[in-house]
Amino acid sequence: MSKNETKEITIRQLYTELNKYCSSADYDKALKAANKIIGLDATEWKAAKCKLVCLIQNGKFEEVLKFIERGTSIPDTTFEKAYSEYRLNRAEDAFRTIQSTLPSGGGVEQWAALAPNLKELLAQILYRLERFDECFELYRNIIKNTHDDYDDERRTNMSAVAANRCIVGGSADKQQQLAGMNLPEDTYELTYNAACALAGRKEYVEAERKLRTSEKMCRDSLEEDGASEEDIIDEITIIKVQLAYCLQMQGRVKEASALYADALRHKTNDAALTAVVSNNLVVINRDQNVFDSRKKMKVATSEQAEQKLTSRQRKTIAFNNCLLAYFASPAECGLLASRLANAHPDLEFQSLLVRVSQLARDKKYREAIDLLEGYAQRMPSGSRTELLQVRFAIVQLQLVGGNRKAAIETLESLGEARYQPGVVSALVTLHLGLDNKQAASEILKSAVDWYKRQKSATISDGDLSDMWRQAASFHLRGGEPETAAKSLEELLRTHPNDMKLLAQLVIAYAQFDPKRAQQASKRLPALETLTTVSEIDALEATNWMMIAKAVRRKQNLPGGGRTTGEQSPGAGTPSAEQQARKQKRKKRKGKLPKNYIIGVLPDPERWLPRYERTGYRKKRDRRVKEVIKGSQGTASGQADQFDMSKAYNQTKNSPATPGTGGTTQLEQNAAAAAATRQLPRKSQHKKKKGKH
Repeated sequence: MSKNETKEITIRQLYTELNKYCSSADYDKALKAANKIIGLDATEWKAAKCKLVCLIQNGKFEEVLKFIERGTSIPDTTFEKAYSEYRLNRAEDAFRTIQSTLPSGGGVEQWAALAPNLKELLAQILYRLERFDECFELYRNIIKNTHDDYDDERRTNMSAVAANRCIVGGSADKQQQLAGMNLPEDTYELTYNAACALAGRKEYVEAERKLRTSEKMCRDSLEEDGASEEDIIDEITIIKVQLAYCLQMQGRVKEASALYADALRHKTNDAALTAVVSNNLVVINRDQNVFDSRKKMKVATSEQAEQKLTSRQRKTIAFNNCLLAYFASPAECGLLASRLANAHPDLEFQSLLVRVSQLARDKKYREAIDLLEGYAQRMPSGSRTELLQVRFAIVQLQLVGGNRKAAIETLESLGEARYQPGVVSALVTLHLGLDNKQAASEILKSAVDWYKRQKSATISDGDLSDMWRQAASFHLRGGEPETAAKSLEELLRTHPNDMKLLAQLVIAYAQFDPKRAQQASKRLPALETLTTVSEIDALEATNWMMIAKAVRRKQNLPGGGRTTGEQSPGAGTPSAEQQARKQKRKKRKGKLPKNYIIGVLPDPERWLPRYERTGYRKKRDRRVKEVIKGSQGTASGQADQFDMSKAYNQTKNSPATPGTGGTTQLEQNAAAAAATRQLPRKSQHKKKKGKH
């Protein structure tokens, strides 16, 4: 037998093994068999095709690309190459690989001519590239021209694309087109995607209702299929996270936090879902619990999560990370803000505001203002709204730094925007703060004149009317009736039936043109029409005009109202009966003291406090222990009186003077002894016997 025959027999046997291993999904052994076949004959493209399939099934996408680059005998490897690039998160490369098979770069019309497997893959690639409009049209074409067992999956994917179109936003026509499509909601996935579309249109209440329905449908469906409780929770977690987002956007933060915490506690394997939950919890925490927020933000910014997130989600997380650094790590804040501006040019202004806020917190106002002015100079001329935001930020910094004059100059340099009611109000307030009433008056005059020259008002009539009212009141108080009259005239054109404005105009005219004031006053209503009898009765019936007794007296009168021809006394006017009662009332006699004796003068010290009277004797504090001399029962001050050794000296030194009525020392001692005997004894309490 020749070598060629032996080789063919061996290849045939290896193909038999290859088919057996592929049928049993044993891709490792199948790969070895395919490699043996290719080693025997490199032109065997079927074995090479099987090798690519085995590598893809084993997740070895890098090896797939290397094998294709080395060159194979396979007629077409577009699908395998594009799929491997897609799985390696190289969506742009995968898109170019498919586009290379089409003439002139391809388009939505030419994509319809692709093979079915390439169409399905291209739709997934377009979704990953966030080209939702083209993806949506391609799915419509696929669903229209394909009918097999995967129709439900295609409809689910199409509804997911529609939901993302609503979230990203777009023209009003596209939003209306999506709203009117009436995609089916017969599965929990379709109901979930419909709820996400509603959340994208900010219809959070209806989205919440659909999400709760989707959760119930999911549980019922998986229980029917015999899924375990853990698998059910895995599938329901994403629905609950979206429900928590809707609750958070409605202001129900506590409920949302509980659902987010449950999702993290379950430890799902979806890195993108974990990143979204962590970011939303950081938003709820704000400047509180910063340490916990930093741990969650580290999870949200991990490399594994960023590969699964959309560009909109990555941008939001990066901005929130920058804001968190403002509270947690001031040194890191500036670096993160610079990275944010470089990675997302559309967030350059927001990142600049974070850096400016950091400088302002450190009281580096001049440096912060220089940053904003430099940004304003390189801004395109068409972005008027953003330029105003920059100017207002500069004004805020100038005011915080205490430089009012610079803030006034910045506001006055806004061009026609300086006539906006808010700017006019700020300028007037600042001028009045500097005690420059003349400048404030000029600001209001120029604003009123500018709006008179404008044919169509650029702001709402309510704001304009309010500004004119304030201007008129300001000028009336400032002694400028002519200027106030101009503002009031403009107001009367839009509010001709406002009598209060007309009255103010009459007051203004009266100060510089009495004739016009008289003419205008004729339009005022007559005095008789302003008050009626019913209003007088209502005023009389009000309780706030009278004291409580008068109100009760009026309420207790018999009868209801006043009949025709009756004359009732007005409030506060006493009737004849009341006056007679007043006259009969006698004066009461003054009260006399209890111990008053007729003919004896009362004690002149009766109005004094007791401790200031002559006979007051202060009680001795029992807590103060005094040294007592003499026998028991005598006070310390009386010890000397009973010391007979001192009695002789006292008598000798102070003799009695005959004829003056004095007493001798012996008599004084006897009197003191008698007084001491008459003092009441303190009651001695018997000690109680203790219980044994």
